[in-house]
Amino acid sequence: MKLISMVLGILFVVAVAVVVGRASAASNAPAIGTAAPDFTLKSQENKPVSLHDFKGKWVVLYFYPKDFTSGCTVEAHNFQRDLPQYEQRNAVIVGVSVQDEDSHQKFCTKEGLSFKLLADTKQEVSNEYDSVMTHNDAKLSARHTFLIDPQGKVQKVWLEVKPETHSEEVLAALAQLQGATASK
Repeated sequence: MKLISMVLGILFVVAVAVVVGRASAASNAPAIGTAAPDFTLKSQENKPVSLHDFKGKWVVLYFYPKDFTSGCTVEAHNFQRDLPQYEQRNAVIVGVSVQDEDSHQKFCTKEGLSFKLLADTKQEVSNEYDSVMTHNDAKLSARHTFLIDPQGKVQKVWLEVKPETHSEEVLAALAQLQGATASK
């Protein structure tokens, strides 16, 4: 009986640590209602792209770990598949990861992606959006998404992303937010 109590106690402590770790891991991410931090990074075309270039449009700013990995490929394919729906809603997709422009260009060519992928090789933007993680001693962009309105304010944040269903979740949130804006 004493052993069971000890095991349950340890499991409880571990569960609390995991929850606290998740909550604090992205606690410095831009908050809903605040101005999205502006930035300029190079795209897969090796051209500078700034967040303010999209003023007047909704921006799906998504951070992802690495080109050519399974989850990142699924997520990118789903955004590409749904791109016409985003365009109908005056929205653009912008992906950010720490790989360089050449890697992004090869990824876009191989996977048929037509939206912008930005190279955050110094992890500055990923850090600013509190979207950095360490995997096998390498710093990568964490899988987070920020939905930014046409005035440049963060309207929705996803810190727990499932690549398989994420595009649909973002589209649903975009529709809801645009419906709320239209009714004002």
